[in-house]
Amino acid sequence: MIKKVLISAAGRGTRMLDLAKDKPKHLIEVNDKPFLYYLLSNLKQAGFTEIIMVVGYKKEFMENFFSQHRDEFNITLVNQFDILGDQRYGTACPLECVRDIIGDNNFLSVYGDNLYSVEDLNNLNLDDKLSYVAGLPHLEPQNYGVLQVIEDDYLKKIIEKPKDFYGNLINTGLYKFSPDVFDYLDKITLSPRGEYELTDVINLMANDHKVKVLGLRGIWLDFGKPADISKVEDYLNNYDKKNN
Repeated sequence: MIKKVLISAAGRGTRMLDLAKDKPKHLIEVNDKPFLYYLLSNLKQAGFTEIIMVVGYKKEFMENFFSQHRDEFNITLVNQFDILGDQRYGTACPLECVRDIIGDNNFLSVYGDNLYSVEDLNNLNLDDKLSYVAGLPHLEPQNYGVLQVIEDDYLKKIIEKPKDFYGNLINTGLYKFSPDVFDYLDKITLSPRGEYELTDVINLMANDHKVKVLGLRGIWLDFGKPADISKVEDYLNNYDKKNN
């Protein structure tokens, strides 16, 4: 079974506006606990016990959070700014920071501002030589990365915010990676917006028939905007009612 999970949480969270002015958005509270706590709890329930978290913005708040929860979660904190500086951006950057820690192991990769069900996290625990992208049908796929799927559920390409219709299955930011992802990481260049993109890495792997798509069965909640706080709160309240 896979035990390691990479959580990417170095960003500033500008869409959270003033709520993330003085601390990482991942620590904004929902029902009296930081959002991050719920993600970590679900990962732990799904059997991912070795957490590697890449931080950057207001890292001292993350350090304080984990000092309070060190008995609950096995966490290794990695400061992206110490390794890459604060001028190198992009969703592929956390991978650069954990190459030596992860080594030759399969691992899960998530963003610290997304929440998934324990069931879906369990379903991504696939200890094989392939990599996987978790997808979900959406009514407005043009606002996301759309997953082009070919025969036997292999990924052809991720198309970011397409103007044309390529399907309604979107990328939810939940991945299982084989260790050869690091070989492809070295092959990408800056994207048109001046960042190092994880989707560019995945598309290179897809060209070599190494990535499959797995559909989510449960929830996917993005914690990016102030309005998302009440959505997560409603979900948690309904979840508690069902399980009590």
